[in-house]
Amino acid sequence: MRFSHTKIIFILAILLATNGANAHQTSIKPALVKPAPIKPTAINKNYKLTINQIADNVFQHISYKEIENYGMVPSNGLIVTKGTNAYIIDTPWTEADTKKLLAWIEKQGLTAISSISTHFHDDRAGGIPYLNSASIDTYASKLTNELLISKNKQAAKYNLLSSKSKFNTEGTIEVFYPGAGHSHDNIVIWLPEHELLFGGCFVKSLNSKTLGYTGDADITQWPTSMQKLINKYPTAKQVIPGHGKTGDNKLLTHTQKLALKVSAITKREKQ
Repeated sequence: MRFSHTKIIFILAILLATNGANAHQTSIKPALVKPAPIKPTAINKNYKLTINQIADNVFQHISYKEIENYGMVPSNGLIVTKGTNAYIIDTPWTEADTKKLLAWIEKQGLTAISSISTHFHDDRAGGIPYLNSASIDTYASKLTNELLISKNKQAAKYNLLSSKSKFNTEGTIEVFYPGAGHSHDNIVIWLPEHELLFGGCFVKSLNSKTLGYTGDADITQWPTSMQKLINKYPTAKQVIPGHGKTGDNKLLTHTQKLALKVSAITKREKQ
């Protein structure tokens, strides 16, 4: 599949290159007037949806789901605000937690405008059906939507580069496709104002000793794709992985090393 470059109004840059769970109660913290100190996210032992302010106008949401062979898995996403508008970067695992996320947004006096899902797995797109039913504009790449449909799951309303796309985040968000890695459709999010990179599942935390689930991965391509990301955003001050603790750009080289190690093992096994 080939993606072309395009510009979205209000300076949004979107660059794409070639290539069920139980409902949880919500633990909600009110929005802060000033950003809270940026600290690594602590694991919530109660496994409730949590929302923490990590920078001015940026909040991190963490949801949980029991996954066979992995246990209770926390998943990171973002809420980016501009005035009273809120933009969701990846949904929580479930529709139930996505409903609670929207309730939190409304409680802060904000209006959820749209969402982006960074690839087709449930930890990124599991809440799309609820957002669609709530008349929120949902976005994903064309490939992500095709993969969702192929899995008999509800796709986002719009492809990011569709002629019908209305995606606009008032210049606050850049979307970049580095190439295949964790999945063939994984994209990342850059917040230029904060030099904050949301890597989704393409980026592993420093505590990760493995690449995690690789059933849909392109492990051979992953190191090369990661190098593209490293080159694209060398000034990243804060990097948020799809799962686990926030860090800096060391997460990128750590992930690359993990992928190189697994790729080398795979090559030897094929010989």
